[in-house]
Amino acid sequence: MIQGLHKSFDFGGRAIEVLRGIDLCIEAGEMVAVVGASGAGKSTFLHLVGTLDQVSSGRILIDGVDVTLMSSAELSAFRNRTIGFVFQFHHLLPEFTAVENAAMPALIAGLSRTEAERRAEALLVRVGLGHRLEHRPGELSGGEQQRVALARALVMEPRLLLADEPTGNLDTRTGAAIHELIVELNRERGMTMIVVTHNEDLAARLPRRLHMTDGRIVEEDAETAALRPREGRA
Repeated sequence: MIQGLHKSFDFGGRAIEVLRGIDLCIEAGEMVAVVGASGAGKSTFLHLVGTLDQVSSGRILIDGVDVTLMSSAELSAFRNRTIGFVFQFHHLLPEFTAVENAAMPALIAGLSRTEAERRAEALLVRVGLGHRLEHRPGELSGGEQQRVALARALVMEPRLLLADEPTGNLDTRTGAAIHELIVELNRERGMTMIVVTHNEDLAARLPRRLHMTDGRIVEEDAETAALRPREGRA
């Protein structure tokens, strides 16, 4: 649940308000697309929900816990065990294999190397990379790297998955395969997903669609979404 969410940044001594009072309830297990023009505040919204940045005012409750009241140490631990992230750029570590990259959050959380890599291997097999476990990022295609990033996001079995333009750096065919995989994983695991995207095809596949404009969010039904002009990328 999100209540009265505001976020502003100081720019040359002047406060720039990016989010202007968002109230939103997302139920456990929901898949939600957030669409809107570049600069509307979508990524800022996702970073706040993911506890990667601090709110200016308002509350964010995840599983009934107000994360805006947590210390930095508490947030770090909560984020690691509760939230998974997938970004447009995969941010894999080039010196590590696919298994090692996917296992990293579990190792950070204190799981044994054996258990962390067991989880990572199972997820890599699930996303179609069972034959690429020991390959490093430089030996993988863009779509394969994004699948490793998705496995990494899921290795701690998070209750919330946040994706920021997860297919924005992929070709159409590869992006469609990632779209399908995201939807399948939601059905299998029942985790809550919030996906920020410019991709109208991906947004159309998700059951709930929110449109962000000028730092505010409005709900869209299918008819409204169909009438809205497609947002250009920038």
